[in-house]
Amino acid sequence: MKYMLLLLLLPFSLLNASKILSYNIYDRTDRVDVMITFDTPYDGVIKQSISPSSILIKLNGASIESAKSKNISSKFLRSIAITPMSGQTQILASVPSSVKLLASKTSDSYGLRLRFLTKTPIVNDTTNKEELEEENANTLSMLPTKQTNDMSSSYYIVVSVLIIGILILFMIKKKLVMKNSQTSAKNLPWQFKETKQVSNNAQNAEGSNHKQIAIRFQKAIDERNSVVMLDFGEQSYLVLIGNSNILLDKFKDDKPSTEEDFESILQNRHLELEKFLKVQPSDNNNSFFSLPSNDPTEALKAYKERAASMAYDS
Repeated sequence: MKYMLLLLLLPFSLLNASKILSYNIYDRTDRVDVMITFDTPYDGVIKQSISPSSILIKLNGASIESAKSKNISSKFLRSIAITPMSGQTQILASVPSSVKLLASKTSDSYGLRLRFLTKTPIVNDTTNKEELEEENANTLSMLPTKQTNDMSSSYYIVVSVLIIGILILFMIKKKLVMKNSQTSAKNLPWQFKETKQVSNNAQNAEGSNHKQIAIRFQKAIDERNSVVMLDFGEQSYLVLIGNSNILLDKFKDDKPSTEEDFESILQNRHLELEKFLKVQPSDNNNSFFSLPSNDPTEALKAYKERAASMAYDS
């Protein structure tokens, strides 16, 4: 069960990291923009380390399937390499010493812009700060982002794992319920145990062969005793076989034909049966029909002879 919970919780750890779907490089006359698109809103921490010939950017909480690299013939950016690391993604940009980096995210956090430009940008007299800010805003608005109503592959993986986990838990629960029901059935009193119909030939015994004895119904009361409905000739006999071999009753016209009828007879006689079960084997001589042996084969043979004599006497 612990491994099952770990399996179900594993996909949720994937949702904490934003996956890089694509990146595009735009070479301008006064700058180079690297546009990165994520599958989910990126809320991680961005760190950078500057050296005379390169800038190292670390995107904590971001991932990418494989390493990417590209050479660029620009005075602001020579090459860029994107490498997946444990819990983060590193971007190494080879730049001249006069270039600086400006990083900014889109309003919905699905995109990240890395802008490489000179440390002392030249601004014409006709260009003011408001025009530069407006240009930056227009550039960010053109950045392709993922629509919020689209589900990424990560969500499909999570949903699939959850469905599989629910099915596995349902199967385990079903097996436990079946096991508990079987255990409960074994502990039921004999009055509630299933009645077994041993032979279908018993119903046709009257017309086929009057000298043939057949078992119509049989029900186990405990480990040693059973109640059997025997058919012989035109009559049926209700017999207790086990420690006390006793003829309980005989039927002719009103003999039970279904298991429900047989169950009804046993329910009506349950006090009588319990009384007989308490009688020791040595007391069998006091019953109105008893056998000295507990062997079912010998008991049935004796019942056949006894039943035949009773049928002819009637």
